[in-house]
Amino acid sequence: MKTFWQRFLTNPRVVCGLIWLGLVTILAIFAPLLAPSDPFAIVAEPFKTPFSEYVFGTDSLGRDMWAGLVHGARTSLLIALIATVSAVAFGTMVGGIAGYYGGFIDDILMRMTEFFQTIPSFIFAIVLVAILTPSATSIIIAIAIVSWPPIARIVRGEVLSVKGREFVQAAIIAGQSDSGILLKQVLPNTLSPLIVTGSLLVATAILVESALSFLGLGAPNLMSWGFMVGSGRSFLRDAWWLVAIPGVAILLTVLSINLVGEGLNDALNPRLRDL
Repeated sequence: MKTFWQRFLTNPRVVCGLIWLGLVTILAIFAPLLAPSDPFAIVAEPFKTPFSEYVFGTDSLGRDMWAGLVHGARTSLLIALIATVSAVAFGTMVGGIAGYYGGFIDDILMRMTEFFQTIPSFIFAIVLVAILTPSATSIIIAIAIVSWPPIARIVRGEVLSVKGREFVQAAIIAGQSDSGILLKQVLPNTLSPLIVTGSLLVATAILVESALSFLGLGAPNLMSWGFMVGSGRSFLRDAWWLVAIPGVAILLTVLSINLVGEGLNDALNPRLRDL
């Protein structure tokens, strides 16, 4: 019987994804050291080609593409992680309460969840950011609001399957409070699907943040990959690297997160534990 780490780390797709994510994480953490200049600062002539004086060249205004890429990694990852944690926390609370208490409370919370799911998520995110005015905080709020309903439904389903088991009934007979039973007995048994879904939500959050920044709704004082793609799209024929470099960064990061998420699903799947 293989352990979780043996199943997880022997998957070549997971290893490839972890290597890229580790690299991006290092760039994000050490961004001020790797690119000390302001990513919005004009440092040279426009349209300097990559691998010349500057590693990835300069953009249409003469800004260093390397500095933009490194600081953009920090922005994209930070916003995606905070938004995902917020969505998972709220969705877990809604799904846990709905599944545990059932009845009228379940009906109200699930109808609310269904209402949010009927609204196209990206359009809803655009509207929310436009109303709240573009900023890092408004992007995080918008991504969290459009991302929590799937978490709530998953947690509710897991809670419904767990709350009738013997150890939960024993906790009820022992006189534990509802909150104690929910937090200590029920929710810990929903962690496997929650971890997998949460990891995949990070990839979605990066895409949403990049798309909002591409449309000019990103944080005005923060460099991001989506902003770099958006600012370079008008010069695609003459300066391909303005779009290609941040675009490839988004592609590889989202792909890596999905590979790691699939690896987590395979490693945590009880049907594969004996293989």
